[in-house]
Amino acid sequence: MDTLTPITGDLPDHALHSAYRRTAWRIIPLLIVCYLVAYLDRVNVGFAKLQMLDDLKFSEAVYGLGAGMFFVGYLMFEIPSNIALHRFGARRWIARIMVTWGLLSAAMMFIETPATFYLLRFLIGIAEAGFFPGIIFYLTTWFPSHRRGVIISLFIAGLPISSMLGSLISGLIMHKLDGVAGYAGWQWLFVIEGLPAVALGAAVFYLLCDRIDDAHWLSIEEKLGMRAALDREALEKPRHSVRDGLSDPKIWLLGAVYFCLVLGLYVISFWMPTIIRNSGVAEPWAIGVLTAIPYSIATVSMVIVGRSSDLHREYRWHLLICACIGAAGVVFGTLFGDSLLLSMVGLIIGTAAIISGLPVFWGMPTMVVGGAAAAAGIALINSLGNVAGFFSTIVVGWLTQQTGNTHAAMYFMAGALMVGGLLGLSVSHTRRVLVVDMKAVP
Repeated sequence: MDTLTPITGDLPDHALHSAYRRTAWRIIPLLIVCYLVAYLDRVNVGFAKLQMLDDLKFSEAVYGLGAGMFFVGYLMFEIPSNIALHRFGARRWIARIMVTWGLLSAAMMFIETPATFYLLRFLIGIAEAGFFPGIIFYLTTWFPSHRRGVIISLFIAGLPISSMLGSLISGLIMHKLDGVAGYAGWQWLFVIEGLPAVALGAAVFYLLCDRIDDAHWLSIEEKLGMRAALDREALEKPRHSVRDGLSDPKIWLLGAVYFCLVLGLYVISFWMPTIIRNSGVAEPWAIGVLTAIPYSIATVSMVIVGRSSDLHREYRWHLLICACIGAAGVVFGTLFGDSLLLSMVGLIIGTAAIISGLPVFWGMPTMVVGGAAAAAGIALINSLGNVAGFFSTIVVGWLTQQTGNTHAAMYFMAGALMVGGLLGLSVSHTRRVLVVDMKAVP
């Protein structure tokens, strides 16, 4: 078990708990909406694929490479972007990210050739680089590690919510607007789902606070208490430079774990509509409705698992169990892909488990390093995850084209999930601070 050092908070437990709760209500809803739009713009290409490939005469391999080009741009600029966020503040930098990616995502409606498809996906990756790791780092500047499991799970809830709503909205847009004003449904999909990011960028600039000292909803005593909790925790993290964040072996090990988890995640994100279509569902709106079901269940399961990891102060076994169940769900859904009912059971189990493992995982690196090292280390981990995102799109696209189905690719990704869970067990326990306030919910 972890070695725990008792430390008494500067505020009474109930006062500190109240301050964290109000802070969560002030910043988390806006961040959830931002992540919802961000993830929707990232993966809506999976729905557009249902019409776009036929309209533009693109092969599965072209689609796989184009979907993967996002991760090339993202990877190249992720660490610099997160360092810039640490320097200039979350409010300005996240607003900049959202405006540029929203405009570029809307421009996807104009693609006509593989070259323009590759270029725009690459530019969207550059524009969005640093958003997710930047938010994770931003949350570490407000909440101590023993509260982040629930906080991060609430933020990442934007992922399944986005996928759930996006599935319904994307299916309806492609069904109802196909041919309107001479544009295909997939073209309307990109512009309608891209422009809201621009408006949200403006909202972030005016509504988000960069740090605890700027929080007008907190009293001076509450600000001092929250800052003291973070300062005490920082004493457990001796490394604070950017270089330390990029060279710490634990960060690289966590990057390898995340690489494996993302392989499984993007199989679900990019290919679930195709898997459902192959089981016998033809209409885009029906595929949208069915795709929403696994994500709606994942929205609940991830908060439950995040709460459990906080209450038990344990992450490694939670992560392994989620990875194993996720892999089993992927395999089950693949084996019975000809049956809509059984494939949906597999997709529901796999999606809920894989997504539930994400907030558990992100509770681990934030206890290893702090300061600028945390910004760089989190960005490095997420960069390795985006390498996996690129790799998964290429491999699945190639294997699907070679074999005529997705079975081999699905089994490969399920194996990667198992490896990631096992690697997570090898992450050594970190000495942690025990605060008298044991409530896990902010």
